[in-house]
Amino acid sequence: MLIVAGARRVVDGTVSLGDHDPMGHTGPLAAAVSDYVERLDLERGLSPHTVAAYRRDLSQFVEFCDRLGIAELESVDRRVVRRFLAHLDSRRYARRSVARKASAVRSFFRDAERRGLVAGDPAATVAHPKRPRTLPKAIPAGALGRALDAVDGSDPVSVRDRAILELLYGTGLRVSEAASLRVDDVRGSFLTVTGKGDKQRAVPIGRPLHEAVARYLRTARPRLVTDRSGDALWLGVRGGALGTRGLRRVVAARLGTFPHALRHSFATHLLEGGADLRSVQDLLGHTDLGTTQIYTAVSRDHLKATYERSHPRA
Repeated sequence: MLIVAGARRVVDGTVSLGDHDPMGHTGPLAAAVSDYVERLDLERGLSPHTVAAYRRDLSQFVEFCDRLGIAELESVDRRVVRRFLAHLDSRRYARRSVARKASAVRSFFRDAERRGLVAGDPAATVAHPKRPRTLPKAIPAGALGRALDAVDGSDPVSVRDRAILELLYGTGLRVSEAASLRVDDVRGSFLTVTGKGDKQRAVPIGRPLHEAVARYLRTARPRLVTDRSGDALWLGVRGGALGTRGLRRVVAARLGTFPHALRHSFATHLLEGGADLRSVQDLLGHTDLGTTQIYTAVSRDHLKATYERSHPRA
């Protein structure tokens, strides 16, 4: 949903900065941050959640600068950025949070330098914490398969939920990608998926998923559809499109976990089965192979366990 009211925009319930900083700050720095986040929203096709994270992180930086009496972009130097990161560390922010906020500040000033708003990037040479590369927790394939098979009701909601779970595990889609699917995106043995930055990719459909979705489209969706359904693939009990929150509720109620766990499991099980990293990257819709490489450690752990369990001299 997109609502335009004056200079403010609401995207899926997330209010962008518009012309003013949400914390009430004014001045060139706050205005530049507002403009930057607005352009992130309009031009780069980022998800509302990503835009909201930039907004929060940069608003916190503006607030910190305001406390120092800094309202001009040109007044922000390397020491100010370092003090901001030290402030976050003193407040015991998680390392991942500090790294994300540092990345937001760095991206903002890199953009400001390109646009000629500042002579140089004050954050360019500031050391920043690396994001911890925590290993994803995959659900064992056998246990996951049994859990999916247990969703075997014939009522419309059960048929729908089984198809949703098969989709999330069978394709590794992000929950936002799954929620945005339309009926016409299901074409034969492939799904047409619109990912981050509005980039489209084709994702193959396995037999269990194909059967589950076909059953849903044949027997369940017609019983859920109303005049407000449109062409959304997943529908709620009142006929409206099922959004990301609805999909999360389905996964939580049926499996006791969250959609990203199914995405992790999809990637891990592919690698354990011998898939190459580049193919997994394409299936997940990662633009950077480094993002996919976190799964190689999981695969190595699996190989080591298999070796120790199987080799007589291990």
